[in-house]
Amino acid sequence: MTITADALDTAHLPFAARGPLSEAVIRHLSGAGSTDLTALARDAVDASADVLHDDDIQLALFSLYASAYGSVGAFDPRLEWDVHAIAARSAIEEEFERAIRGVVDVPPLPEQTPDAIARALFHLTSADDGPSLSRFVARKATTAQLREFLMQRSVYTLREADPHSWAIPRLHGRAKASLVEIQSDEYGGGRPDRVHAAIFAASMRGAGLDDTYGAYVDDVPAITLASHNMMSMFGLNRRLIGAIVGHLAAFEMTSSIPNRLYGDGFRRLGYGPDVTDYFDEHVEADAVHEQIAARDLAGSLGEDRPDLLPDIMFGAAACLALDGMVAAHMLERWSADESSLRQQDEA
Repeated sequence: MTITADALDTAHLPFAARGPLSEAVIRHLSGAGSTDLTALARDAVDASADVLHDDDIQLALFSLYASAYGSVGAFDPRLEWDVHAIAARSAIEEEFERAIRGVVDVPPLPEQTPDAIARALFHLTSADDGPSLSRFVARKATTAQLREFLMQRSVYTLREADPHSWAIPRLHGRAKASLVEIQSDEYGGGRPDRVHAAIFAASMRGAGLDDTYGAYVDDVPAITLASHNMMSMFGLNRRLIGAIVGHLAAFEMTSSIPNRLYGDGFRRLGYGPDVTDYFDEHVEADAVHEQIAARDLAGSLGEDRPDLLPDIMFGAAACLALDGMVAAHMLERWSADESSLRQQDEA
């Protein structure tokens, strides 16, 4: 049995639990109850056949991270560093990281120079043969599918750049300056109306969707949550600083052309600049960002900290792998004329 905001007697809880672990986490973070979260977390990961696609586990982890971001108003800020919540998060993260490493093929390590690292990253991203969601959107997607696309993307994009910003205080020198340069653009360069998350929110409104953060969490599958959770795990754990840098590099390097195609797909179905502005903004911005991310950020970090190079490449490969899983899920459902959102029997 799931719980609702009314049952918790809290305001602004935008999603319901998907099982006993996420129910306990939501109740705990809302100050509506307390239980042994660590034992529940360990039991859940031990019993799960596939952590990456486990609705209960992924929503529980998403909720624990949401407390750190401050993105769910119903979660009591005094519980952000609650020892029980952090212990449960660590128990889930241990198995989550193991599951990601189990599905990711990390390429051979390049030489420890910025140019060699950048070349390796460009080779990795250009060789990615994952399903092309962007081409489908450009050529075939229906209006209903485009709305689903925005709903799926909203879990990350309404908080765009935030997971990677956790890395800023953990970096130094060239890598830190390069990340700040990228993030400054992501946050609008001092213009609140050009913050990328705000531009995406405008796209959602233009498509007739709710731009409230978390409004569609109930609708997205576990793998969509897992993709965002992976970014949060990399960003929030200092030991994974290399992975979040590698993730950002791959993220930026696979953004410019897909966003042009996404924009074309929306234009094909008659949407105007109020919706396409977000995608058009990223065509030019990310063509610049990919160079900074590959050479100046990942390349300089790998040169200055050779011990982090394995995780830089892992983070890049993990980005491609989980984004590919999300795309494969959407394309599989759409190719069967089905919704990519959670069905009634999954909720």
